[in-house]
Amino acid sequence: MGTIAVAGQFLDLIASQIRMASKRTPGLSATAFRKKFRTGMTVRNYRDKEIVFSQGDTADALFYIQSGTVKLTVVSARRKKAIIAFLQRGSFFGEGCLAGQSLRICTARSIGASNITRLRKDITVRTLRRDPQFAALFVEYLLARVVRIEEDLVDQFFNFSERRLARVLLLFGHIIEESKPDSPLKVSQSTLAEMVGTTRARVSHFMTRFRKKGLVRYNGGLQINSALVIGFLQSRPMSVVTKT
Repeated sequence: MGTIAVAGQFLDLIASQIRMASKRTPGLSATAFRKKFRTGMTVRNYRDKEIVFSQGDTADALFYIQSGTVKLTVVSARRKKAIIAFLQRGSFFGEGCLAGQSLRICTARSIGASNITRLRKDITVRTLRRDPQFAALFVEYLLARVVRIEEDLVDQFFNFSERRLARVLLLFGHIIEESKPDSPLKVSQSTLAEMVGTTRARVSHFMTRFRKKGLVRYNGGLQINSALVIGFLQSRPMSVVTKT
């Protein structure tokens, strides 16, 4: 199998994850959670940039995004900050508590207005054991996250920063399409550089090229032409080659 075929599989994977998220959300509404968890859950609206939990907090609950977007960041002992994920509607986060994590290893912050369900750890563990349907949905989500992380690692190790930036923009394009924010999405080039793992100057150079090609434009905020970004990724396949 050649590199173009691998790139095609990757783009199919993106599409399948989007479809999977759209199918999963109706079965995990606040009402559905309430039937399963009863007093073991709470629902709260978060404002833009409001913290859901902070790095170092006690890990005692799992969270689910009913609407909106959540950013996960981590800060090292030397105060170096890294963005590790942007999660959209239909995503769980804070699941490390189910694997013995006693303290949060990252900070979760709402990007724009978000509606988030909090599920107590003990009730979640009991529901996973007793409810096969919920357990299957949760495992399906975790597998999709694992695949996404593997793809990110491949990009980080083997692919050019220009391609990594295009993938990040595709993610933001889906966030905009999914959440339909009231105001344009504002993402700094420093944030993009953190996510891509390159310098702000390089991001500025690539964004200028992308703007000239019509992949992005600025109109009070960042606007992304997802179709053109996908076409760009198809023309620059992943650097990983699998054996036939």
